[in-house]
Amino acid sequence: MLADWTRFGKAGLLDQTIRNRHKRARAMAIVSHRYKFIFVKTRKTAGTSIELYLSSLCGARDRLTPLVPAEPGHHARNHDGMFNHMSARALAALEPDCWRRYFTFCVERNPWDKMLSWHAMKRRSPDHGARANLTLDDCLAAHDRPLNHPLYCDGAGAIMVDAVLRYEALDAELTRVFAQIGVPFPGALPARAKSHWRTDRRPYREVYTSAQAARVGALFAREIELHGYEF
Repeated sequence: MLADWTRFGKAGLLDQTIRNRHKRARAMAIVSHRYKFIFVKTRKTAGTSIELYLSSLCGARDRLTPLVPAEPGHHARNHDGMFNHMSARALAALEPDCWRRYFTFCVERNPWDKMLSWHAMKRRSPDHGARANLTLDDCLAAHDRPLNHPLYCDGAGAIMVDAVLRYEALDAELTRVFAQIGVPFPGALPARAKSHWRTDRRPYREVYTSAQAARVGALFAREIELHGYEF
């Protein structure tokens, strides 16, 4: 029996047509045969930091996909057929037996906080356009946003993974999960990759106008419903 902090719902497989469509795309996910887990990487939730940490622990047969851009110390392997921010449905189709047997997890984050991190990345990261004049309103109006639930839910919107960890208590969540599946963990990630993009460290409630906060609430309504986030 998994602990109360988990979210349940393995369900559904992606059909072969969708799998083939993504076969040659870039990759980011982990399937570990050594520790019998599958990590579904979500956006703006320390996924790169988690992958960097796990890279040195995964075995030669494990499937560990390239980071884009590359990061020192990360060793990709056996990633044919996998792609960037691969969804639970796609992973279940690619590795159906492992999906049924292994522990599956991802991380989610308060959408108001997540959107500020996303905005900072879009303004400062050369790999994401580095649009220094991009306003928060412009970012909220764009179609490209860190909507994560399609990555860990099935077509009906039900959670597919065994556990959705909360970014707000990530080290504690990882400690519990890794203890359960036998992954060594010192109690904290060694570093948070890409955290330097956001220089304004004010609490998110001090940043948003009421209209902007309402916009985020509408855009991320399903994630708010699933996890009980509040502004």
